[in-house]
Amino acid sequence: MKRDTIVAIGTPSGVGGIAVVRLSGHDALSIALNHLSVRTLTPRHATYCRFDNLDDIVVTWFPQGYTGESTVELACHGSRYVQQAVLESLTASGARLADRGEFTMRAFLNGRLNLSQAEAVADLIEATTPAQHRLAVSQLRGGYAQKLSSLRQQLLDLTSLFELELDFSQEDVEFADRSQLLTLIDTIGGETSALIDSFRMGNAIKRGIPVAIVGAPNVGKSTLLNALLNDERAIVSAIPGTTRDTIEETLNIGNLTFRLIDTAGLRHTDDEVERLGIERSRKAREQAMISINVIDATQPEQALDDIQPSDGKHIITVINKADLIGDDARVKAANYGGEATVCLSALHGEGIDRLKRAMLDAVGDGIPEGDTMLTNARHHEALLHVQQSLDNARQGLNDRLPADLVAVDLRDALYHLGTITGDATSNDVLSNIFSRFCVGK
Repeated sequence: MKRDTIVAIGTPSGVGGIAVVRLSGHDALSIALNHLSVRTLTPRHATYCRFDNLDDIVVTWFPQGYTGESTVELACHGSRYVQQAVLESLTASGARLADRGEFTMRAFLNGRLNLSQAEAVADLIEATTPAQHRLAVSQLRGGYAQKLSSLRQQLLDLTSLFELELDFSQEDVEFADRSQLLTLIDTIGGETSALIDSFRMGNAIKRGIPVAIVGAPNVGKSTLLNALLNDERAIVSAIPGTTRDTIEETLNIGNLTFRLIDTAGLRHTDDEVERLGIERSRKAREQAMISINVIDATQPEQALDDIQPSDGKHIITVINKADLIGDDARVKAANYGGEATVCLSALHGEGIDRLKRAMLDAVGDGIPEGDTMLTNARHHEALLHVQQSLDNARQGLNDRLPADLVAVDLRDALYHLGTITGDATSNDVLSNIFSRFCVGK
């Protein structure tokens, strides 16, 4: 690990009331003191002083800060000129500009965070809804990573006994209890399966729950998108086939972010461009967690009959243009069917709040307290490998295969569990992970 002192602006770029410049490394304190009007700093106490003849600042020194190293944070005025001048003065005194994510990488390398916690830092910074924030905080506190680390240690202990058997192979001695190992494999398999199953919802909460707005041409899909967004995002026309491609926008409702996807009207057409748009519409519908099936209240016979609920997918039927039908027809339309049916007028904004409520009801308004959800695609892939290796080891034990063959699968499971917490991760993987962070974090 590099032992030099790094520096970066830790607040967003631009002009603000305050900007924070962060120093970390063995010489952080001495470099900072070269420019301060005070000779010493009290650990973990904010000190008001002058930085050169440039600015009055508040500086705080942490002997073991966020990175696990000596860290100095200087809060100056948010002028771009002041920020840059402070940065240039500190680099002239021996600090170097930090790489992207280098502060958090040092925290990981110094044992302040495990790898899954370090990755959660980026998620916490990017969180825009309460649900995203709660997921990131849960990851940052390391609950599920600690669980996997504990299971990995148990598996490591038993794998070590298998390895010991190899040293006594000619003695025909068994050190590892096969029944105990099978029980442990089932326990770890249960934990990994639960996390794998949670990934679809966890990733959707992190990136936005995909919602496809589907239906025949001219049923009001684009008008509905505009009404949900309260903005003229999509072109609305009485001409069929106006929407030739999917249009995607995000909408926050309650604790959650939804990715609304307006799709081309589903119909048979000889127009090549429209046909490509319809193909994209069908793909969007297949991949969405929620499918909003829009029906024209004046032409209910246009309802799509091929939309069926599937695993993890919810169907909301929207009877649009309700302002054009009578009360009796509205009552009949409200009982049309499906998981949920909402009768509304997208043009006049009537019933939009009921639709939003139905969207929340479909997936649950947030995350239950204490639940662990997998949100990281890298972790998801690693756990799939773990599950496959455990299945192979279980089959090997049931088939009474030699210890050395079973040990191969156990070592593979151990490796992939370790890639989640950082116990078995290459430098290339680490560089790729932390390169996605902002500079200064």
